[in-house]
Amino acid sequence: MFLTVKKEGVAIYKEKASKFIGVVKPCDSAQQAKEFLKELRNNNPGCVHVCYAYCLGSAKTDFKYSDDGEPSNSAGAPIYGQIRAFNLTNVLIAVVRYYGGTKLGVGGLIKAYKMAAKLAIEATAIIEDEDKQIIEISFSYGKLPFVMNEIKASKVQVLNKDFSISPKMSICIPISDQVFLGRLKAIDGIVFNPPINN
Repeated sequence: MFLTVKKEGVAIYKEKASKFIGVVKPCDSAQQAKEFLKELRNNNPGCVHVCYAYCLGSAKTDFKYSDDGEPSNSAGAPIYGQIRAFNLTNVLIAVVRYYGGTKLGVGGLIKAYKMAAKLAIEATAIIEDEDKQIIEISFSYGKLPFVMNEIKASKVQVLNKDFSISPKMSICIPISDQVFLGRLKAIDGIVFNPPINN
């Protein structure tokens, strides 16, 4: 089990006319982080910096942070410091800066990015979660009612589905939910990708 955020949180911190918009989001992959950062830049064309940090996985060994042109370690590191201070993972925090005309100095920047990140975290709820695995299953149309019954009775999240030729689904399963996997394996004709060992 680990701590993460339930949903997006947004907060604004102002310092000497500069505006720092902190945004925290649940995040499961580096690709997801990249897509969100691109969207944030597109939605804030007048900003001067989008600094960020993320941490992934229960081991918390997969992390990255960026100053995005601010002085070295004045933005990304303080943001990442807040992820660590709240003991979070599977999370991305970005801080969008609009320059107000007055230089803040490295100390001022560290404080501003730290506060924007902290306030964003405090603007959402922290929850317990656990590692998950994503699998793709394929099966015949005749098995669809059985598969859907098992999914409805569990905490499984359907990421995408394709019923065009033969039914396929990508599903996200908590690692601890071996009972659900066992019930799926008991349905004849389901193909797992990647294969699930018995």
